[in-house]
Amino acid sequence: MAADPAPPRRGRRRAGEADARAAIVRAAGDEFAALGYDGASMRAVARRAGVDPALVHHYFADKPELFAAALELPIRPDRIVAELLAGPREVLGTSIVRALVTRFADPATRSAVLALLRTAMGHEFAGRMLRQFLFRELLQRITDSLGLEDGERRAAFAASQIVGLIVARYGIRIGPLAEASDDEVVAAIGPVLQWYLTGDPPPPRP
Repeated sequence: MAADPAPPRRGRRRAGEADARAAIVRAAGDEFAALGYDGASMRAVARRAGVDPALVHHYFADKPELFAAALELPIRPDRIVAELLAGPREVLGTSIVRALVTRFADPATRSAVLALLRTAMGHEFAGRMLRQFLFRELLQRITDSLGLEDGERRAAFAASQIVGLIVARYGIRIGPLAEASDDEVVAAIGPVLQWYLTGDPPPPRP
């Protein structure tokens, strides 16, 4: 599974069009920073950029795409989830890990995601935006698709496994995990992630 493809080009972009798109991206960054992912809207971004809302939709199909452009995300979690959920549910955990390690084979993707995580951990507004985005476009999609009791908690525990894997394997590079092959990582972590999502329910809250 290769890195997420770039959106299709809509012909050669004139200078004025490039300026308009850049203004929309800057306005989106300001809007997300001010209101978070949940509070921002494409219409509000259009107002901030001083353009018609139709122009925002011309360049960006939806809010996740606009958010990805504003934060320069190298991958689109919402697209990955949609792709994975089209496959068998009984191997969802393995498929998620496979998708992650495949995309992280690209040094540019790896560096960009790690930089984003560092920023999110050090700055509250970035952390809030990332949490809201991942909840809406990643966790909630998985929860809704599986339709399991206590789905939000399951998805949150699964997210902890995913973020932990990224930090341990690619960030601080813990020896055996960093040196393991992609197949070894998928075989070891995939079933754990599957258990979080569909196995015995987590213990009840005290």
